[in-house]
Amino acid sequence: MTTAVVPHVPARLGRFVLRMFRPHIYVTYALLWVLALESSAVALTGTAWRPTGATWVRVVTVVLALLFLRMLDEQKDLAYDRVHHPDRPLVTGAITVTELRGAMAALTAVVAGLNALQSATALLLILTSLGYALFLAVLEGASRAVRDRQLLNLAVTCPVQVLLGAYVYGALAAAGTVTADWHGVVLLALCACVFLHFEFARKTAWTAEPTARLYSAGLGPRRSAAVTAGFAAGAIGCQVALFAPDGPLGLLPCLAAVLPAWGTRRFLAARRGGWPLPAAMGFVVSTYLALVVRAVLLP
Repeated sequence: MTTAVVPHVPARLGRFVLRMFRPHIYVTYALLWVLALESSAVALTGTAWRPTGATWVRVVTVVLALLFLRMLDEQKDLAYDRVHHPDRPLVTGAITVTELRGAMAALTAVVAGLNALQSATALLLILTSLGYALFLAVLEGASRAVRDRQLLNLAVTCPVQVLLGAYVYGALAAAGTVTADWHGVVLLALCACVFLHFEFARKTAWTAEPTARLYSAGLGPRRSAAVTAGFAAGAIGCQVALFAPDGPLGLLPCLAAVLPAWGTRRFLAARRGGWPLPAAMGFVVSTYLALVVRAVLLP
């Protein structure tokens, strides 16, 4: 029976990826994230930035790491999805746990091989990121509080994003492209704030089903909106701290602040529905894109 289905596994995985890891969203996010982080880190040294072969290794690595995390999340959420999302691929049998775990092992081997060719530091950092994600799966399985309490869950899962950012910055430092200093810490904080702004925005609403996993369910819609706006403000503050000495062009990415400002006003004025997600997504895209443009244009 197993032999009969093996030839169909790539097709099943392909359908899973297209549905649960929409490339136009995840790949675009990973691309902009890595380019914004790397270009800003290099530009802060006073060196002109241009992408290299190593840049694309980091982009591919982060894309594959995000796919690894999506596959892991599908398994962690299986019990919840059986009740609330019965059409998910793992629930319907369109994919199996064994197939997902096999794909995760293959992804790990690929990213390990890619980064072993770069440096031992890059290899260690990416494996640490994936290892921490696996640890979280065990922790969530063992702790109902971590699994069910949204804010606690976010507190223990957010470091995965920080570790992936640290992989990009650490790989640059290991290659001698940048010297690790306080700029790296602020850059990682900037990226974390951008991510958390979108994360809170997509889970903030005035009303929701009792079983919905929303931050606003625990904080209340106004406080959740304040946290959402606060993370956007944190991202802008990090940019000011890093780039204000470069003058008006250095602060170009701060223009994206208009989007969370509008989103906050719209959400609070509407008193119904959820946070306007186009504004939150636009903030992520415009911030990262502006950071890349800034790094390219600065002498």
